[in-house]
Amino acid sequence: MKSVSDLGDLRGKRVLIRCDLNVPLDGQTITDDGRIRASLPTLNQLREAGARIVVLAHLGRPKGKVKPEFSLAPAASRLSELLGVPVTLAEDVVGPSAQAVVAGLGDGDVAMLENVRFEPGEESKDEAERGALADRYAALGDFFVSDGFGVVHRKQASVYDLASRLPSAAGSLVKAEVEVLRQLTESPKRPYVVVLGGAKVSDKLAVIANLIKTADTLVIGGGMVFTFLAAQGYEVGKSLLEADQIEAVKGYLNEAASGGKQIVLPSDIVVAPEFKADAPATVVAADAMPADQLGLDIGPESAKVFAAVISSAHTVFWNGPMGVAEMEQFAAGTRAVAQALTEVDGLSVVGGGDSAAAVRDLGFADDDFGHISTGGGASLEYLEGKTLPGLEVLETNPQES
Repeated sequence: MKSVSDLGDLRGKRVLIRCDLNVPLDGQTITDDGRIRASLPTLNQLREAGARIVVLAHLGRPKGKVKPEFSLAPAASRLSELLGVPVTLAEDVVGPSAQAVVAGLGDGDVAMLENVRFEPGEESKDEAERGALADRYAALGDFFVSDGFGVVHRKQASVYDLASRLPSAAGSLVKAEVEVLRQLTESPKRPYVVVLGGAKVSDKLAVIANLIKTADTLVIGGGMVFTFLAAQGYEVGKSLLEADQIEAVKGYLNEAASGGKQIVLPSDIVVAPEFKADAPATVVAADAMPADQLGLDIGPESAKVFAAVISSAHTVFWNGPMGVAEMEQFAAGTRAVAQALTEVDGLSVVGGGDSAAAVRDLGFADDDFGHISTGGGASLEYLEGKTLPGLEVLETNPQES
């Protein structure tokens, strides 16, 4: 993949850059600006090169319709604050406003198009429809830079199709993400520990199947752990359970055992009678959960064991909280895992999504960890061994600058 520096002299050139600014909002207030901050290095590089910068991004899932609640206005405002320069937001994606805003750019200026997912063609499965929109994007620029790692696993107009229509390069964020993931898949320093949490085991079946072959130890927490416990014949009460995945999980447990790999499950669970922040919580053994309770976090003994396993590793990848981390009394397991990652003598990677938001909410700084990914889904698909369209097109782009 080319880097921005490989594109040549960009002064006065219009550079379309796909960023991932899909930030969480409370009304119009951004609650975690990590993805916006992650876009700054490449944007500043382009500004210093004198490029005329046009940011393409999405927010939420408007499904091809213009919905004001999904406007990129909060992201444009925050980006303007962080860059220290005005960021003009067009009123549309590729219409008259976008064309006028781009035409008015000077060297080093930054503009943003409205939410690309307001356009039906952006996520269309029809290649011709996506291509037609990509042609309209391309008409606004001279070069394309892909720097939204959180969307490179999507075959979408502003991610995939546009890259084949202009001379293209990967931004520094995408380059950094790929380098870290290559370390995890090709040459991890051992012991290599993978920590998986989150709600559903079905979301991570493929990555578990692949990581059993490459990691030394899998540590399992979060809602998905109850399918593992059920696979061992334990009562899980009212906890989240994917009964249709029990046989698959049994297979993973057997495969790990026969392959000399370790799957570490919690020995105790924090339970409550209902899913509420102030529900009365108790700690029970993982093999003795009451039928009228549901598990909402790993227990304190499990947190100690998980932390010890993580701290002893030289490479750790973590995706998914250990419990309902947004509720304080069910956040201890996630906090313990995060703290242990900060103490790893080697590479510690927080795999984006809910994990990244959780560590920031719990008061950890980004630089406490080796790397915080901006793309949970993209990271997992890479670790599954899948080809990511947004990366593949950058490696095969026939356009020359």
